[in-house]
This record gives sequence, structure tokens and C-alpha cells, in this order.
Amino acid sequence: MKRHSGQDPKITAGWRPATLAVRGGTARSEYGETSEALFLTSGYSYDRAEDAAARFAGEQQGMTYSRLQNPTVEMLEKRIALLEGAQACRATATGMSAMTAALLCQLSAGDHVVAGKALFGSCRWLTDTLLPKFGIATTTVDARDLAAWEAAIRPNTKLFFFETPANPTMDVVDLAAVCGLAKAHGIVSVVDNAFATPALQRPMDFGADVVAYSATKMMDGQGRVLAGAICGSEDFILNTLLPFHRNTGPTLSAFNAWVVLKGLETLDLRIRRQSENAIKVANFLESRVARVVYPGLPSHPQHMLAMQQMVMAGPIFSLYVGGGRAEAHGLLNGLQLIDISNNIGDSRSLMTHPASTTHYGMAEEARLEVGITEDMLRINVGLEDPEDLIADLDQALGAIGR
Repeated sequence: MKRHSGQDPKITAGWRPATLAVRGGTARSEYGETSEALFLTSGYSYDRAEDAAARFAGEQQGMTYSRLQNPTVEMLEKRIALLEGAQACRATATGMSAMTAALLCQLSAGDHVVAGKALFGSCRWLTDTLLPKFGIATTTVDARDLAAWEAAIRPNTKLFFFETPANPTMDVVDLAAVCGLAKAHGIVSVVDNAFATPALQRPMDFGADVVAYSATKMMDGQGRVLAGAICGSEDFILNTLLPFHRNTGPTLSAFNAWVVLKGLETLDLRIRRQSENAIKVANFLESRVARVVYPGLPSHPQHMLAMQQMVMAGPIFSLYVGGGRAEAHGLLNGLQLIDISNNIGDSRSLMTHPASTTHYGMAEEARLEVGITEDMLRINVGLEDPEDLIADLDQALGAIGR
């Protein structure tokens, strides 16, 4: 008897997240392979000319071109949608292509966007530089302040955009409150959930309309490929996002999709262990640096909110060494195990100086406004033994007299 493919909603509806991460969306060819097949093809052939015409007209099921459909990419999209609890998903080439497409596909000149101030540097470039070039007004607010969101609403406000936890300030946004406010005013809420992934937080459960990801981060989780994803209703994905995606082409390669599929199989295991390691490392650092900002610690001002929205606090947090860039760079240069790298979500521990890397392109005034100072460092805690990570940080801190 041929086993199910992992695409039957009657079966997958009863599966829990860890099972969905391994088997959700799987489609098998006539060969019955157990691992997802990698389809390296740009195009597809047709038995008859009439079949080609019917597919392009949407009258016949089937693939037409890998900028639009690819069996491997489609499996990834179905799996992420199942994990997210979304009706549909569209994969993209990178996390930033996902953020850009999620915004531009639904905005026009004359629209207004309200965004959280604490965003990834390239996302702030979108709101501060790109959107205004096309006649789209933007207002940035402290995303933790519901009154600020409400005060920023205009008659032409079309979209709310924020991330939680925020990169790198670790601000936590009340998903239910902000998404509920958006819905009450007919505004679309777009949430960047890259730090948490659906394994730790599902924004749609709290009312978010659209959830975007850098799948480069925890979903791949091993620093191998670039990828992005956008989740939403079937109507949004097919009728709003797809025309933009089809004609602008931020397409995810089949190989990268296959790698992320393999990463998703271990996502639940990795993100939980890395979260456990992060708590241990953060506890150590609290006694050695000026401040640690991690939602998993009781010292975080929004710790309770984070624990209401998230299963665990994730592997990423920030710390303030005290002093300035010299002290921060000195700590980085003293590391022997932890890599200096601007990536996150990797199974290896990584640390970076946001003011001179990920948020370098952000105006200094804007950086300081959200708390990205010269002594801030961001760490991604990996799968190494946490005691080894603590020992490395201990000797690096000692080298700068901390």
C-alpha cells in the first residue's frame, strides 16, 4: 500500500509541529523516495501544445516555469505553511526579498506605513529610504507602546510592520494588542518572525495577517544557504503576493529549498537546545557586563509577555559591555571559540557588533534612539557545550579587564 504524501489536510491536521517539520508537505515521485527529491530544472515540457496553453491559462494543474513553480520549492512552501498555521506560503531567494515583497506587493503611492523603530538594519532602510522613494509615507514608533501605534494611524495607513523579538534590541511587541489594533482599523499587520520561527512563536495565532521570514537563519540553521518565506491567507498569497513575485522574480532555487527542508527536520531539536544554552550563557554574562537584554531572563522588562507569546526565548540576545567600541571590539578580538560573524540562527555560536555591521547603514541618530550603542554586541548561542562558550567569554572579558 502506498503511504500518504504528507499533503493530505485530513491527515496533517492532527500532526504536531515536530512531526510537521519532518514530514509536512512531502510529495513523492513514482520512485517512492524517502527523502525529498531535488528537482533541478528551469522549465517543464508538455505532451501537447493545448496542455501548455491550458496551464498558462490556469485551466490545468501542473508546472510551467521554475520562477513560478518547482516541486522541491513547493514542498518547502507547504511545510512552512503547515508549521505556521497559515493557509499558504511563498518562498523567496533571501530574507530581505521576503520582507521587500511582503511590503511592496500591497502598497502603492499615497499609502502610509507604521513600523517599529527597532528593526533589522536593512528593514529600516526599506521603511526609511525605499518606500518614500515611491511615494509611500512611513512613520516609525516604539513598537512596545500600543498608544504610539494608535496615534500614528492616518486615514491612508495601509500596513503595520514590526519584528518581535526585535533585532538587535530584543524588544518584545505585544502581538495580540498590535495586530488587534490593526485589524480594528482595517490595516494589514506584517510580522518579521525570523528570531523565533514558528517552532517558538506563531504570530498568526495572535492575529497577524502576514508573517515573513529569513529562512537563512534558524530554518536552515547551519549557515549554508540564503532563503526567505512569506506566509498568509490563500487569497493574499495568490492574488496579492503572487503577481508581484511572478513578475519581479525573487525566486528561491530548488537546491536552497532542499537544504532548508533538511534544516527544518531538526529545527525543533536545535532551537530548543540552543535556547537552553542561551539561558546559561546569559546568566553568566549578567554578572560580568553592564547589561544583558534577553527575553528569557527575568531581568528583561517584557519577560512575562515574551513567555506568554513564545515557547522559549530563542538562541539570540544582546549585551552591553560598558564603555564604547574599543571595549566591544576588544571582547570580539579576544574570542577563541565563538566566531565574529554577522549571521544568526547558526548551530555555531556567533557574535557581532551591530553598530558597525548589521546596522551600519542606519543613521547614527536612529541607532542611538533604539539603543544600538557602540558597546552593544549581539550573540547567537549555538549547539556547543555552554560551559565551553562561557569559558571563552570569560577569558575574552578578562582580556579587556572585565
